[in-house]
Amino acid sequence: MHNARVVVATNQDIQALQESRKFHKDLYYRLCGHQIHILPLRDRREDLPVLLDHFLEKASETLGKKKPTPPRELLALLATYPFPGNIRELQFLVLDAVSSHKSAKLSMEVFKSYIRQNQSTPGCETKHLAHGENAIVSFSEQLPTLRQTEQLLIVEAMKRASGNQAIASQLLGITRQALNKRLKQGGQ
Repeated sequence: MHNARVVVATNQDIQALQESRKFHKDLYYRLCGHQIHILPLRDRREDLPVLLDHFLEKASETLGKKKPTPPRELLALLATYPFPGNIRELQFLVLDAVSSHKSAKLSMEVFKSYIRQNQSTPGCETKHLAHGENAIVSFSEQLPTLRQTEQLLIVEAMKRASGNQAIASQLLGITRQALNKRLKQGGQ
């Protein structure tokens, strides 16, 4: 007799598949001896430093390169991205960055370019201003002024970017100089 352990992972809703008879209940009960539910990367940003370090090590080993040092602001940039492809997307991104890096310090250009390109891609959890249940902004009876709204957006972008103006300006779709000017005008 041989011992075997089967590990199965899915991003599908197994309960819903069972109810629609697309997944056999008997197979489910054979596989579900112990279940672990792991949140997607977008819901556990605190894991980014450990995962980044692990994937840098792994990519360097795979490519036969010395492990590069990531810039401090890289984690702030990665924390702004929703990672619809979950951990595999981060792994691919790090491998791509390590494959093209040429100095001891990892360049952020691969990351910036990838995030800029994929933030507006359909299916990447982008939301648009809308009415009703899909609204991402709601207002009280009195509308804020454009200046107030601009300041709220700037404060939120700076918070999400951990104070990094280059990343915050990218989130806002403006240049770093334009953000810096607005920060000075707003007394930030």
